[in-house]
Amino acid sequence: MKHEWSNRLTFILAAVGSAVGLGNIWKFPYITGEYGGGVFIFAYLICICLIGIPIMLTEIALGRRGKQSPVNTILQLSQMSGAHPAWSIVGWSGMAAGCLILSYYSVIAGEVMAYSFRASSGAFVHQSVDGIKGILTNLTSDPEKLLAWHTIFMGLTILSVSRGVKGGIEKTVSFLMPALFVLLILLVIYAMGSGGFTQALDFMFTPDVDKFFYARNDYGEYLMDASGEKVFTWKPMMVAMGHAFFTLSLGMGAIMMYGSYLNRHVSIGQMTLTIVLLDTAVALLAGLAIFPLVFANGLNPAAGPGLIFETLPLAFGSMSAGTFIGTLFFVLLFFAALSSAISLIEPTVAWLIETKGIRRIKATVWTGLSVWFIGLATIFSITGTTVGDIVENIFGDVELKSDILNYNLFQIIDFITASIMLPVGGLLIAVFAGWVMDRDSTEREFSFRSPYLYQVWYVMVRYVSPLLVALVFLNIIGIVNF
Repeated sequence: MKHEWSNRLTFILAAVGSAVGLGNIWKFPYITGEYGGGVFIFAYLICICLIGIPIMLTEIALGRRGKQSPVNTILQLSQMSGAHPAWSIVGWSGMAAGCLILSYYSVIAGEVMAYSFRASSGAFVHQSVDGIKGILTNLTSDPEKLLAWHTIFMGLTILSVSRGVKGGIEKTVSFLMPALFVLLILLVIYAMGSGGFTQALDFMFTPDVDKFFYARNDYGEYLMDASGEKVFTWKPMMVAMGHAFFTLSLGMGAIMMYGSYLNRHVSIGQMTLTIVLLDTAVALLAGLAIFPLVFANGLNPAAGPGLIFETLPLAFGSMSAGTFIGTLFFVLLFFAALSSAISLIEPTVAWLIETKGIRRIKATVWTGLSVWFIGLATIFSITGTTVGDIVENIFGDVELKSDILNYNLFQIIDFITASIMLPVGGLLIAVFAGWVMDRDSTEREFSFRSPYLYQVWYVMVRYVSPLLVALVFLNIIGIVNF
């Protein structure tokens, strides 16, 4: 593939943009405070070293080695290694997962865009809890509004990607990511004077060994065994392992795709470490921007996804300069969402260009429209439609009895992608690089200054990372419970 990043910085910005998303901004700070603060951060950094860095190194190296879309890269490298072409399923799985994730990600990002305008108009000012809930209900119960915002967001994604690597993706991320960091820093500076900054620091960073090692119920009370001792749990470690994998956009082909545009003279190791550090920095800064406002206003830090659309708007509505700060916050989320969306759609667009020989604009429009159409399933889900409702509408009254009929399509797509396709994809990537490709190929691609660094990567990607990702996968689907 002839396209390459203009320089190292654009690759870093694009990869960080892929990694930093909506979940990264609200989830990591929350789980850090929930599972022991400084102890959890230490465990998370260990997991990053054992899972995140080895697999990210691998994806970038495979992408640069193949210089094509993930599907064609894995197919070509399989043939070069004398392996079965069926290994290309790794690329197909990642490409499909990216499109499916974007289909619901776009709907949620559309809600973020809607909230940006609501915040700027002062809609949250002096609102009660019921008033804030009413704003959310008014949006999520109206399929036409959700469809309109979903369409606008997908249109912006298509526009950014259709202009090419240098003319579209580079220019977009070169604006979005610096702007995201500036907005984050402004929000942190404001949060420092909000009155809840000390509480936020304690919540996120104070080491609490008991929170990390012992089980608690939904009320935060420690569980006791028959002898009156606290019940030991591995759950926080599993959460740290899972987040170390998912936060870097691994297993979906995005990082491999971006790696294919990387110049061969660039150090993959340095790039990976920089991306990981920036991704972690964004998550921590987000916590320092969000939780001081939460604590200063006496709100619940454990609100989870509701933190974005219910808890924080309540805080913005009651604080001085809340309209301005709220607008900045939702614009920040929009920037994070758009940079991630670009990386999710690019692998499929590149595959269409390579395989079907069509122009980028046409490939992007067709891919974007397909993702937009699948996104309708999430809109139906948000407005209350379940699988059972759809079956009844199509086939009339049926006598099927299954728990899945009570799920909505968004829940099914989310489970298939996040719980199955991504961890299995990451596992197969590690196995492919560690067991299928010959050592000479990977050693030449990395070109580590020290042979010991390559040996460390080789052991990690061959044994440690696959085992840990397999544990994450088995824990998510409930086969192994910790």
